[in-house]
Amino acid sequence: MIFYKEERSALFIDGANLYAAARGLGFDIDYRRLLELFANRGRLVRAFYYTALVENEEYSPIRPLVDWLDYNGYTMVTKPTKEYIDAFGRRKIKGNMDIELAIDVLEMSEKVEHIVLFTGDGDFKRLVDAVQRKGVRVSVVSTMRSSPPMVSDELRRAADNFIDLSDLAPHISRSPRDTQGQGGQPQLKEVAENMEQTRDEIEKVA
Repeated sequence: MIFYKEERSALFIDGANLYAAARGLGFDIDYRRLLELFANRGRLVRAFYYTALVENEEYSPIRPLVDWLDYNGYTMVTKPTKEYIDAFGRRKIKGNMDIELAIDVLEMSEKVEHIVLFTGDGDFKRLVDAVQRKGVRVSVVSTMRSSPPMVSDELRRAADNFIDLSDLAPHISRSPRDTQGQGGQPQLKEVAENMEQTRDEIEKVA
């Protein structure tokens, strides 16, 4: 991790992508520890977390995590998923957050020197190029050590610095003994059902 103490930075977390990468590595993320890790590396300006929410449900399993993050230092960017029927008559759900993330990155690139992207999605390669042309460094956090690897080769090569999530695991992993009590982060097992839908059912569209 190449960070400088006086460098202003911002985190941009693709929630579904990060969850899938951590699951592939076999650990749960403690988001308080994650925030503290990067805040101690420099001048952290903002930490954005992006996720789609399934509406029209009596209970959304991801809502406790979203609310906890919102009250504990993260800027939440959410939008409702949309349901449609494909050409084969199958029910599909889409909830792509790429545009929201890209716009926020471009806006914040005027105010910081370092952008940290938590995603392995190769579609962000052009965004990385655009931000670098502004003189802003870009680090990408994902993993090559899961099966299959979660980061695209073109995105990894475009980044100024690639951080494998497995190397961060000792610093940001959540203890299995942790509970939700006393204002603690909700257990990820409580939101896994919705996270699975975000990763496996929500269809990304350009």
